[in-house]
Amino acid sequence: MARTDKTQNAAKPSIKEVAAVAGVSPTTVSRVLNNRGYISQQTRDNVHRAMEQIGYTPNDVARAMLNGRLNLIGVIVPFVSNPFHGQLVQVVERTLADNGFKLMLCNSGNRPDLERSYVDMLRRNMVDGIIVSSLNPEIREYMGPGMALVGIDCDLGKDAVQIASNNARIGELATRRLLDDGCRRILCIRSNSRMRMPGNKRADAYLQVMLEAELDPLVCEIEFVKSTEEKAAAVAAVLDEHPGIDGIFAGDDSMAAICLGVLHTRGVRVPEDIRVVGVDGARQTLTFLPELTTVCQPIDLIAQTAATAMIDLIDGKRSEDRLDLPVTLREGTTA
Repeated sequence: MARTDKTQNAAKPSIKEVAAVAGVSPTTVSRVLNNRGYISQQTRDNVHRAMEQIGYTPNDVARAMLNGRLNLIGVIVPFVSNPFHGQLVQVVERTLADNGFKLMLCNSGNRPDLERSYVDMLRRNMVDGIIVSSLNPEIREYMGPGMALVGIDCDLGKDAVQIASNNARIGELATRRLLDDGCRRILCIRSNSRMRMPGNKRADAYLQVMLEAELDPLVCEIEFVKSTEEKAAAVAAVLDEHPGIDGIFAGDDSMAAICLGVLHTRGVRVPEDIRVVGVDGARQTLTFLPELTTVCQPIDLIAQTAATAMIDLIDGKRSEDRLDLPVTLREGTTA
């Protein structure tokens, strides 16, 4: 006969058991759990000690049905392994935790089908809101009613709050930095132009600065969803097609690193032959690539602003869009 695991079969402690151990009524335990009505500190302490003593774990879903909130926020990013998004998620989680919220993290891989399924899953799991830093053009699920939404550098619709750096300033700083170094044939690498995102202003600013300098622009779209090998191949193809390129404004620091790798493989000297400027300035990136010249986004501030905007939305307060968070040029040796 198979041995029965008593631990697995044992019933979970109930509110009634907590009440019996604490010497209060089940109603009082419920009020403590849901922070409703006046309860003395001594009674609260007695209830929490009783919960710990018998191993009682509150049912968050049941509490959400009672008070309408689970205090759980969904966060969707392309890849948490990306240094920008890794730092972003870390600060979002810390800010939410400081305000009594938990985080459910989803990596979309920049795949529309996966992002769509995550949005559906988060809605079904009664999260109080979703913070998004990954948006595919085909996604329409965000537009449904009854969900607090905050987009980091992406447009989720008129009812969502948008948070972003001053992207026009990013494009201006990067392009002028290359021009000041004497570059005249500058390649601008951007992602999918069909994406509704404030980051499109980076390429717009590049075009404007090149126009003012009376120079021919060169814009190449390389979707960030592609693999590192595919991105490297695309960069190599552009360099072959336009041999006169002397400066590269990369879409982000990861793309800048790929460009540096391609140039190194070809024996092209940086910055003597081609200069490279990235965007983001994540701490992890600069630890492993300290020589990179890049326009730094205020990643911690972006995360804190997004998390605070989400909390405001949940509390019924309308937060304003913030599309002007300050950026700075970090001098390195690649430009």
